Amino acid sequence: MSTPLVLVTNDDGINAPGLAALAEALAPLGDVYVVAPEREQSTVGHALTLHRPLRVDRLAERRFAVNGTPSDCVNLAVLGLLPAEPKLVVSGINHGSNLGDDVTYSGTVSAAMEGTLLGIPSIAVSLVGPEQGGFEEAGKVARLIAMRTLVEGLPAKTLLNVNVPGGRPKGIRFTRLGHRVYKEKMVEEKDPRGKTYYWIGAGPPLWDDREATDIIAVQDGYVAVTPLHLDLTHYGALRRLGDWEAPLNAQLRPRRKG
Repeated sequence: MSTPLVLVTNDDGINAPGLAALAEALAPLGDVYVVAPEREQSTVGHALTLHRPLRVDRLAERRFAVNGTPSDCVNLAVLGLLPAEPKLVVSGINHGSNLGDDVTYSGTVSAAMEGTLLGIPSIAVSLVGPEQGGFEEAGKVARLIAMRTLVEGLPAKTLLNVNVPGGRPKGIRFTRLGHRVYKEKMVEEKDPRGKTYYWIGAGPPLWDDREATDIIAVQDGYVAVTPLHLDLTHYGALRRLGDWEAPLNAQLRPRRKG
């Protein structure tokens, strides 16, 4: 049986401590290749670079820095940089949580999404409160889940979003996405020349307090593992909105002239 090839990436940049901790933790599982942005790319979401060339610096035999986004890194790695297609993509360890609706902004989660789109089992790993340390513990969690994923695989179009609390976790819970609401999302200021500028993302979030969410699990001291599915279709709404089809088409068709 050949040694599995594992791709590691992130959105905090090639020199991030979380990336180094993840690569070290996964080293016993196979041949680990690191392909990561040359600088921080937090909150870039699923962006791809299409309007300029991408450049890759080979920093070591299995370590590459890319002047692009996390999704760029996964594409370049899978489609050309690596000697073979990886058996697993793991993104992280992110410096901060990716809970609830934040997954839609996260470069860490988007890298795992890109791996999933390419047909490769993929995991995103984030650490809550990284300023308090805990990358080693998060690495252990990542290794356990990665081992299981390599053996069992994942359902089609499904990735795992893992959030590790600071300190020593009480255990692991499988959860659904919670909901975070930011009320004060914009701050308006004036620069020294009197021109207006804005900061987005100010103010603390309001947390969804419903049970079985990733947010509650982390607050209780547990690792939250949330399976995310790339099919965003709301099938219940699709069935309901099907009743709109006939009247909308009737209105859309031009009336025949008498």
